[in-house]
Amino acid sequence: MSAAKKRTTRRPAAKPRPDPSHAAHQRAVRPVAVAIITVSDTRRGADDTSGALAERMLLQSGFTVISRAWAKDEVATIRRATRAALAKRAVDVVILTGGTGVAPRDVTPEAVEPLLERELPGFGERFRALSWAAVGAAAWLSRAGAGVARGRLVVYLPGSSGAVRQALEQLLIPELVHVVRLLGRI
Repeated sequence: MSAAKKRTTRRPAAKPRPDPSHAAHQRAVRPVAVAIITVSDTRRGADDTSGALAERMLLQSGFTVISRAWAKDEVATIRRATRAALAKRAVDVVILTGGTGVAPRDVTPEAVEPLLERELPGFGERFRALSWAAVGAAAWLSRAGAGVARGRLVVYLPGSSGAVRQALEQLLIPELVHVVRLLGRI
């Protein structure tokens, strides 16, 4: 039979099936413990809507928030607050909100990155890709990132509530148990 007369039938591409072993990675013997640090010169207490949102979302997802702290937009202050959170034995994850843009006072990456033993560039890359749908070309202005310090996950996010919600819903909450397990903390 000539090539012209051969009929081939294309099967629709199979949808990826969830890996059942991945679901097992999301169950923990104890709740993952998170410390939240809000980086801002002005947002504290009741004015800290992003930190409050992060806390609420984490608690509703079964995680434990063991501390909330605030740090001014200054490298030394942010670094001190991050070190204090990492010094707490129970802390598995440190989440910082704010100070990740390009304004002169946005210095969270400069404060946190020297503390990291390993960077996780995929987090920031994926966060910016997802942000494109919400903010368009402005997504590339974010310097959100993640890494490992003292065997704990450290994540730094923009300070907007929308960015915090997006990062928690689409990236962090689905993988926190898994990453904490990979780090040997549970």
